[in-house]
Amino acid sequence: MTDAELTPVPPTGSLQGKTVLVTGSDGFIGSHLVERLVADGAHVRAFCLYNSNGSTGWLEESEPFKQAVRDGQAEVVLGDIRDPEHVMASVEGVDVVLHLAALIAIPFSYVAPRSYVETNITGTLNVLEAVRRHGTPRLVNTSTSEVYGTPEQVPITESHALRGQSPYSATKIGADKMCESYALSFDTPVTILRPFNTFGPRQSFRAVIPTVLSQMLAGADQIRLGAVSPKRDFTFVTDTADGFVRAALTDVAPGTTIQLGTGRTVSVGEVVEICKQVTGSRAEIVTDEARIRPDGSEVEILLSDPSNAHALLGWGPTVSLEEGLARTAEWLRPRVDLETAGRYHR
Repeated sequence: MTDAELTPVPPTGSLQGKTVLVTGSDGFIGSHLVERLVADGAHVRAFCLYNSNGSTGWLEESEPFKQAVRDGQAEVVLGDIRDPEHVMASVEGVDVVLHLAALIAIPFSYVAPRSYVETNITGTLNVLEAVRRHGTPRLVNTSTSEVYGTPEQVPITESHALRGQSPYSATKIGADKMCESYALSFDTPVTILRPFNTFGPRQSFRAVIPTVLSQMLAGADQIRLGAVSPKRDFTFVTDTADGFVRAALTDVAPGTTIQLGTGRTVSVGEVVEICKQVTGSRAEIVTDEARIRPDGSEVEILLSDPSNAHALLGWGPTVSLEEGLARTAEWLRPRVDLETAGRYHR
């Protein structure tokens, strides 16, 4: 990929002054997206999972968001995406809905698949119905590259067949298909945005990159991992957030699917080697059987074809894997100690 291809084209229009509802605002990608929207001048309605202490997740440590709340530019809505009445009320009066709320941990989907159906499929249905009833001008639904399973060919295009190789991926396929059905049945203005593997600050410690970096930063001699041969297409979180903003600003046919990926794939083992360079670690990999997926469930390679993202959104990655790993390590460094690493990765 040339340097010219890596330079995004500015999106048309602006979200300044628009009211944007972000479901899953308390999560990894959602919190970064909220910060981007605040910086762009949007009024943000941050939909966070209700809890008894009123926590807003990762937004708790976001100074830009807290300042926006004080300035009246942002508001918090605590609720549950599975509750249709509350979702309906939360969507009223907004210009754009960016739907990120989901259960995403693949290992837990083997243990509690029904919860994934209720959150990922029924929750998306609730958002779609609210958008349809209120006549909301734009909805962006979050898909995932996991919907492809192990692909038949790479690079993967949006037309590739879908395959539910885990309960998680099956529910995301179901959510995507609900979006497709509402676009075809009701002309609902929904865009399906399909990020590949997003990484960066605030990602769960159980994801592969924080798993590796946190153990290295804690001084571990051995890194506990599952399979190291699978290859992934990694995108830094601020680039993913930029893709959502561009999707919110871009007029495409209802039901259009656009994937976000760099067009570069690296194995987990190769990521470990880059992390060694970033941290100065000499740790060796030890296989953790608890992190091995069930037979037939492991996705061996994910590699995007970013052509549609370039053509339709003017989007391209601006942060390389190496730079992104360095930024993530810098964020993790003060948050990691040996006790923490052991607790998260046993």
